[in-house]
Amino acid sequence: MTRQVGNIGLLVMVLTMILACDNKNRATHFDWQQLPKLPDAVGFAGAFAGVSNGHLLVAGGANFPEGTRSWTGGIKQWSDKVFAFDKQTGSWKVVGALPRPIGYGVSLNWKDRLIVLGGDDQQRHYADAYVLRYQADQLLIDSLPALPAPIANACGALVGDVVYVAGGIHSPTATDVFWALDLGKPEAERQWEVLETWPGAPRMLSVAGTLDGAFYLMSGVSLHETDSLPSRNYLTDAYRYVADKGWQKIADLPHAVAAAPSPAYAGSNQLMVFGGDDGSLAEQNNTLKDEHPGFTTDILRYDLTAESWRREGVVGTDIRPDAAADPNASTWAPVTTPLVVWQDAIVLPVGEVRPGVRTNRILMATLAEK
Repeated sequence: MTRQVGNIGLLVMVLTMILACDNKNRATHFDWQQLPKLPDAVGFAGAFAGVSNGHLLVAGGANFPEGTRSWTGGIKQWSDKVFAFDKQTGSWKVVGALPRPIGYGVSLNWKDRLIVLGGDDQQRHYADAYVLRYQADQLLIDSLPALPAPIANACGALVGDVVYVAGGIHSPTATDVFWALDLGKPEAERQWEVLETWPGAPRMLSVAGTLDGAFYLMSGVSLHETDSLPSRNYLTDAYRYVADKGWQKIADLPHAVAAAPSPAYAGSNQLMVFGGDDGSLAEQNNTLKDEHPGFTTDILRYDLTAESWRREGVVGTDIRPDAAADPNASTWAPVTTPLVVWQDAIVLPVGEVRPGVRTNRILMATLAEK
């Protein structure tokens, strides 16, 4: 009997190793396409996006007026427009407006609703929290409890019905806030909880994720002063949080993925991060200007079984020879935009494609493991 149990244990160990090896070697194929462009000549960074009633929604965000840049005197403008894409007609239309022009908050999908949390405009940060519903050709807005404090450039994800929000900036510093709101509770009982923070630096522009009942916090930037001006430190550390168990550090990313589309895409025992700013050109932004080649196209995959990262592919791009003068003629890997799962596809809507430059393109990828 003892020998039989030992043999069974050995068999289980061998099978586990085979499965782990198979999962590690399994490749993912990405089929990149594009939806019709958002009907704005420039596009937006820091927009909110999600799905309601089968429609893809893109709302808010900010840009510089057409033909201008921050270094040419352009003044950033915030939007309150809410666009909806109807797959049946293949077209976009403006279906309403947010309570105010706003961008750079957290957006999540929950029960066919788009959750909007925090954000900023030209003047200040906000603690706004509400949900958007689009039905019968009407945009409906329902309130949620306000965030514990105003915040922008945070990240967030849903674990079941629980919303988690982490990091961000409350001018002029990055924060280590970590908040939770249980949407499974009756409305009258919903309130934000202030939770224990992760064992790492305060940060903003991080990527959040959800996998196997846990919340993930990945990369981002911390801020420090250089000659009395805030300077960014690009981070590669990552953490996992499980309710009632707390935080655990996981493997560092191969490189920073600041402002990558968030939340990360969750597959079978894996999280995928699409692009991001790795910080390699951060010191040259002011000299490169319109010659900036864009942000990293790497797709990084975190394997839960192997507890490790690897490069899984690249975001589908097409940088044309006239990219400096006409950036919207090219296709770039966007940052400061949400990742949306819509009709079994990964959607990266609009975003920033190099410092100060937006896109109106809507990237879409379907994937299959090989």
